[in-house]
Amino acid sequence: MGMPSDVGAIDLMLGIPEGSKKNWYGFLRAGLMDRESKDEFEFPAQYMFKEVPKDIEPDADPITTVLNEMDHFGIAKAMVGVNFERSTSVEAVQRHPDRFFGSFEVNPNRGMEGVRDLVRAVEELGVKAATAFPAGLTPQVPINDKKFFPLYAKCVELDIPICVCTGVPGPRVPMACQKTELIDEVCWFFPELKFVMRHGAEPWDELAVKLMLKWPNLYYSTSAFAPKYYPEPIVQYANSRGADKVMYAGYFPMGLSLERIFAELPNVGFEDDVWPKFLRENAARVFKL
Repeated sequence: MGMPSDVGAIDLMLGIPEGSKKNWYGFLRAGLMDRESKDEFEFPAQYMFKEVPKDIEPDADPITTVLNEMDHFGIAKAMVGVNFERSTSVEAVQRHPDRFFGSFEVNPNRGMEGVRDLVRAVEELGVKAATAFPAGLTPQVPINDKKFFPLYAKCVELDIPICVCTGVPGPRVPMACQKTELIDEVCWFFPELKFVMRHGAEPWDELAVKLMLKWPNLYYSTSAFAPKYYPEPIVQYANSRGADKVMYAGYFPMGLSLERIFAELPNVGFEDDVWPKFLRENAARVFKL
């Protein structure tokens, strides 16, 4: 049978285009040292991606544009990053709560103010998850650093997952803070925390599988990877003991088009019974949709 087209996929990483890509990643500039990243790249991991989606036309409605893309490729719901500013993503969630749900980027360098912001985001914006990019913080904060612990504890109290980038980061910033082995201590100390790995965990994908076998509330999402590059250990794990642990996440419009993603997805070697879980059911359960 292969990949079904009618399950109503849930995309755990999608953006609403707003301005140019270069402006999206201004928060990273303080940590970039090489000339290409600072002056030439449209976005910091550009060297890794081919055929990056173009910015939408200035007079086009970005929300309608994204909804049309989602409809074309069978995406029923998408998680978008929101904040307390009146952004296009906030408007998308408010206008189409049946199609979009919000996540909130946390910053452990802000201490208790950061914890209060997360609570406020849940209460006022209705976000369903926290997200974190350890290598993109200034200063960087390792996944198992105690600065993160109040945020992890609050996620447990709020009963929301946290999605954290792990593996070598695409932007040319140091990687040590995102070593996948650091997740082990977090899962040990917070066994109730729903922790979702983002951005591949490479080159520690086999370790990611070992940790998912070990910790019941540890999950994996496929964000920022073209399907033909999904790590083989992850695909094998999903086809065996990990059918309930691996979830679809894209990277549109940051680095991958939905056209490319959904052209390559059918060639991923998931078993027939894994596809509905991967595309929809696991996310619906973990994110309480």
